[in-house]
Amino acid sequence: MAADQTLKTVTSEPDFLQFNDLACEMAGGKVIFATDEWFAPAQNLLKREPAEFIATAFTEYGKWMDGWETRRKRIPGHDWCIVQLGVPGLIHGVDVDTSFFTGNYAPSVSIQAACLRTADEIPSLVQEGDRMGKAAAETEFEAVAELHSETWAELVPVTELKPGYPDSCHNYFPVTFAHRVTHIRLNMYPDGGIARLRVYGIGQKDWSVGHSSDLVDLVALVNGGVCQGYSDAHYGHPRNMIGLGRAPNMGDGWETARRLDRPKVLETDEKGILQVPGSEWAVFRLGHPGVICNIEIDTNHFKGNFPDSCKIEACSLTAEEEEQYLSARWASDERGKWKILLPPQKLKPHHTHLFSEETLEQTEVVTHVRLVIAPDGGVSRLRLWGRPKATPSSDAQKLTSKL
Repeated sequence: MAADQTLKTVTSEPDFLQFNDLACEMAGGKVIFATDEWFAPAQNLLKREPAEFIATAFTEYGKWMDGWETRRKRIPGHDWCIVQLGVPGLIHGVDVDTSFFTGNYAPSVSIQAACLRTADEIPSLVQEGDRMGKAAAETEFEAVAELHSETWAELVPVTELKPGYPDSCHNYFPVTFAHRVTHIRLNMYPDGGIARLRVYGIGQKDWSVGHSSDLVDLVALVNGGVCQGYSDAHYGHPRNMIGLGRAPNMGDGWETARRLDRPKVLETDEKGILQVPGSEWAVFRLGHPGVICNIEIDTNHFKGNFPDSCKIEACSLTAEEEEQYLSARWASDERGKWKILLPPQKLKPHHTHLFSEETLEQTEVVTHVRLVIAPDGGVSRLRLWGRPKATPSSDAQKLTSKL
């Protein structure tokens, strides 16, 4: 374990927050071991929703807290837990959120990581049921010892945290680690509470498995798709659209604010599409270059706030070209790279829209797509079914992950 050292945390919101939360329980993340869960279970760390505080809520073990909180340690050692990522991948940043833990937050943390490739490397670790008021049993310590997690690579050195007040609760740590990760170990020193753990990165799929003729959702979170920019995300981030399964509610989608440049009296064209001057957009990099064959745009739960229409543009970018677009925040297209993939389509509320290959206007290999909605509103899910293909330029498969 590395000695204490000073690590400068990011005070303003860092770019890596645009990546996917690979540890979120909605992506399949789970805590497979925790040394102690007396006041609050470690699985709370992975909740999608922000932490909440209920002043009057108590349990038989003490104050109810929405996070992971251990007892005040009176024995040697420190507390730690192991998280199995829902989506293995490359990690670019971490948010250790101490919201509402003000007099009981963990003073310091460190984070380690490993890539466990086979089931043989992962012992049977089952901590089922209500974990509140419990500590790991001796047999559980013996099982987890097989992982040798204390030797895992260090992502974040031992670093002091800030208390869980609104202006200090988010402890952001950029990560530079060019290896696939399946599990992380969160160490708290010596004990205390943490509300949420967000592990931001890009899923990394083994594309050597499967047949090139199989249709794959090329933009899915689990396949390495990632949002790289957007015009507005007032009510929900575009990355939600590439999440697992169907959304449980409207909050698990992309929703913009109402545009203020809408005409005072709305009119439509001959296809019934509203004629408005503005639109909103979100750019995604595919998990693998490919040819898109079918598109699914789901407005599930968006009943009074769905977009009137949408279109999708696509292009193939090299690493250098991607970097230039990112630097410009996707604000211009001087190179004329974007081409229409899906022409403008009228959308319906609370509906799964399916567009077949006959509707699409491109058959080339692409690396990026841009979903454009007009004038504003919300989309629950975006699925781009296609076949992984190599691009004409091998450089396109080495695209950077910077934002």
